[in-house]
Amino acid sequence: MMITKTALPRRTFLRGAGAAVALPLLDAMVPALTTFAKTPAAPVRRLGVVYVPNGMTMPAWTPPAAGPLDLSPVLQPLAPFKDRMLVFSGLDGVQNRGGTHTTAATRFLTGVVGKRTAQGIEAGTSIDQIAARQFGQHTQLASLELALDRLDLVGTCDNTTCAFINSLSWTSPTTQAPAEDNPRVVFERLFGDSGTTDPAERKVQLRRSRSILDSLLESLSDLEQELGSGDRSRLDEYLTAVRDVERRIQNAEAQSAMDLPLVEQPGGIPADYEDYCALMCDLQVLAYQCDLTRVATFMLGREYSGRTYPQIGIAEAHHPLSHHQDDAEKMALLAKLNTYHASLFASYLEKLHRTADGDGSLLDQTLLLYGAGMADGNTHDSQNLPLMLIGSREPFRIRGGRHLRYEHEPAASLLVTVLDKLGVPVERIANSGDPLDLDAPLYPLAGI
Repeated sequence: MMITKTALPRRTFLRGAGAAVALPLLDAMVPALTTFAKTPAAPVRRLGVVYVPNGMTMPAWTPPAAGPLDLSPVLQPLAPFKDRMLVFSGLDGVQNRGGTHTTAATRFLTGVVGKRTAQGIEAGTSIDQIAARQFGQHTQLASLELALDRLDLVGTCDNTTCAFINSLSWTSPTTQAPAEDNPRVVFERLFGDSGTTDPAERKVQLRRSRSILDSLLESLSDLEQELGSGDRSRLDEYLTAVRDVERRIQNAEAQSAMDLPLVEQPGGIPADYEDYCALMCDLQVLAYQCDLTRVATFMLGREYSGRTYPQIGIAEAHHPLSHHQDDAEKMALLAKLNTYHASLFASYLEKLHRTADGDGSLLDQTLLLYGAGMADGNTHDSQNLPLMLIGSREPFRIRGGRHLRYEHEPAASLLVTVLDKLGVPVERIANSGDPLDLDAPLYPLAGI
């Protein structure tokens, strides 16, 4: 038997001036007593949620038949991950009562229609926060809540408060966790801050300060002497990724500081939507990779989003376009937009797939829920919601490559199922039934 030297703690940080950078999972972070070869550290389970606003073009989203998954046009960009995909039909959200977009965002992870009360607003505890209560005992951050749109709407939405579309996440029935849209704020939350809240002073300090990683060189040099060649290579790749994210944020800030006619971008937010999305995805990957959090929600846009997508030939704002009134040309444009969002999600999955975690990848150890809080955006339909799970056979027992069709099952039953797969079982979420049986086909289908 070979006895290795003392292992590094899983929660190891590099510390420098104003920064503390957590490390990814290394071979050195395994028990000190091993036989001949080190065995990878036990993987952790993670939850990722990616939300699409303003509903979906359902004919272009829905696979043609239940059973073995035949990818629909919108889902084509996800073909490399087909064997991990479960696409659902026939899962119904709670009925709209006085709210449409606000209902959609609020119920997505709570199963509850939000309402105003004398004390403020109320919905239900969201499943990401239920998971975060358990997973957060082991991480620096219990969860991350991210969004790509600034919250420009205030006052009344759907005859209720616009506050409901701030976030998907609720830490309790009366407390919402707002989604952060600024990559700089997220980066500093993960790796340290600039020490000032004054915007003008922050810009000056960021321009003259060294990279966060530059302040860590001494502690990095000491650590590398304790690591094997494989760990040194893995650590170098990770820190290169951190530096690249930091560089992209600094470039975005430099661009936003320029005098641009008619356009004012907040510091840290790239002007290009695709760059913006990639940056926020990379921040999530880094947070998972160094186990700073195991739960993240990510809104590709907020409800009522008026963003245009000229990069794919869509000049009309998203929300008005979703009210297509069955116009074939508008529906085709909306399907194109839905497909574009799916392609951005596919890029995120690829990043998770390429990032090692133990003896697998981050994608292997992350259960992802993707979809929208309403079906047809034109009618604000709450039935047959577009929902999909991405997961692996281990540890989530997901047998992918299938389209599962139900008959008006509460969508909240899927929320219960997600928690069950994460090892955080609950009896009920809102109007849910028992967890869905994802292993047994609903119909006698060949090849399943």
